[in-house]
Formats: sequence, C-alpha cells, structure tokens
Amino acid sequence: MASRGRRPEHGGPPELFYDETEARKYVRNSRMIDIQTRMAGRALELLCLPENKPCYLLDIGCGTGLSGSYLSDEGHYWVGLDISPAMLDEAVDREIEGDLLLGDMGQGIPFKPGTFDGCISISAVQWLCNANKKSENPAKRLYCFFASLFSVLVRGSRAVLQLYPENSEQLELITTQATKAGFSGGMVVDYPNSAKAKKFYLCLFSGPSTFIPEGLSENQDEVEPRESVFTNEREGGAFERRGIQDHQTRRFPLRMSRRGMVKKSRAWVLEKKERHRRQGREVRPDTQYTGRKRKPRF
Repeated sequence: MASRGRRPEHGGPPELFYDETEARKYVRNSRMIDIQTRMAGRALELLCLPENKPCYLLDIGCGTGLSGSYLSDEGHYWVGLDISPAMLDEAVDREIEGDLLLGDMGQGIPFKPGTFDGCISISAVQWLCNANKKSENPAKRLYCFFASLFSVLVRGSRAVLQLYPENSEQLELITTQATKAGFSGGMVVDYPNSAKAKKFYLCLFSGPSTFIPEGLSENQDEVEPRESVFTNEREGGAFERRGIQDHQTRRFPLRMSRRGMVKKSRAWVLEKKERHRRQGREVRPDTQYTGRKRKPRF
C-alpha cells in the first residue's frame, strides 16, 4: 500500500489498490462523488456530441459507475471497463444502467471496430505509465490501449481522457503513444495555476484534426483561450506548443441541460422507466403516484 504523500499508482497495481475499502469511498464519500461527477460532466462537454441525440459511449476505468450514471442522466447508453472487481461489484449493487466489463485497458479494448460514438475516462490512464511486473512495458501497454481505442471508435468521433500526469515526461509518453496509434488532438487544462483544482483533459480525435474546445473562465473578456495541440502528422507525435488553455471547471447543477428536466422529478422518473422498458428490464406500471415525493417518516 502506498505511503502518505505518494501517488496511488506507486503502491501497486490498480486491482489491488481499489479494494473493497477503497471502492466503498466512491459510493459513500459525498465530496468524492461530487468531484467525479463534475469531471464526468466536463469530459462529456468536451466530447461535443450532437444535441438531443443519444450516443453509445465507452467509459474507461468506470469504477463504481459514477461517471456512467451521469451519462445515463444525459440520455446516453454506455459500456464501462474496469480492472477492479471490487469497484465493479459496487457498481452492480448501485444498479447502474450501463453494461460492465472486467478487463485491463493495457491489454486492449475487446470490441468490434467502430462500436462507440465516443469515449470518456476519469483518472485512469496514468496507471498505464507504471510497470508492476518485469514483463510490463508502459510504452507498449499505452500503445495497445490507444490503438484498440482508435479502432473501436466511429471515425470522426472523440475520446476525452481526464488524467493526472506525474510530470512532463509522463505526459509526453502518453501523447506520443496516442499519436502513433493514429490520434490527433490536444490537452485542455482547467485551473492551470491551482495546485489542487488543476485538471488535465486529453482530447483525442479519431478523424481529421478539428478545433480544441474553448476553455471556460469567469472573466471571458480578460483571459484569451489558448491550447496545447499535437497532431499525428509530426514525427514522434510531440506537442506543438501554443500555450495552455486557461479555463475553469464548469459547475453542473442537478438540472439536466439537454432535456430540461429536473432530476428525480416525475418527468425524469417516467423517462427513466421508459428507457428501462426499451432495454427489456422489468419495470413497475406507471400510476398517479409515480415520481411523487413522499413525506418524511418520524
């Protein structure tokens, strides 16, 4: 187990670090749930998906399904991949709506080409930069991951991977292997001047290079958006330095922006039940009491 002050990935493989004790934190710790949900919302925003159109998405390192639940709330279908049995067990207990798969992303993503309309990942990719066995090569595992990810995505779609790089060399390793696999894209950084709130989002394009989404800032007139971009046309896949986008993490209210429904409202409950019926699940009939708030019991 990692000592205090060390990064989690230094303490051993993820399937051991994310044991039952650690998994319970992701369903009981309200602060952790809030942070994971906000990062999932930011990643989904950066995907730039079509408005009011359900998409089939891949969630790499899905854990207990917190990010997947956000995808479901936004009307999308998803499949989650994670290496930790304990985290997936918690996701099953939460009765999340997506499909779950136990697997190691460093060994590739086992789906047919062109399966997914997009991909998100929250705090997972940096684990591939560490070798836990003599036989593991971080560069090869990263390339295997990115090559298989490039294959399973629909051409022209995006992948947004939130990660915590340990240093610039590790970030260069990740982007180089992504470029070798065929991706182009750029790095979006939230709160670049904050030690705690700083977040890295690697935006990958599986088709022709396109624009990097503009950053968010409280003072849009004072801050000029900038980005760090790389393409797969340059030798070695190095960054084309153009600064770092200066923006702030968006705060997502309970109101779902795409469909204008308040979470847990009658309309939200009816829509969720109808989605379950389309998936073939057993759902109770709708009545006048469906979605009705119950008075607290004393």
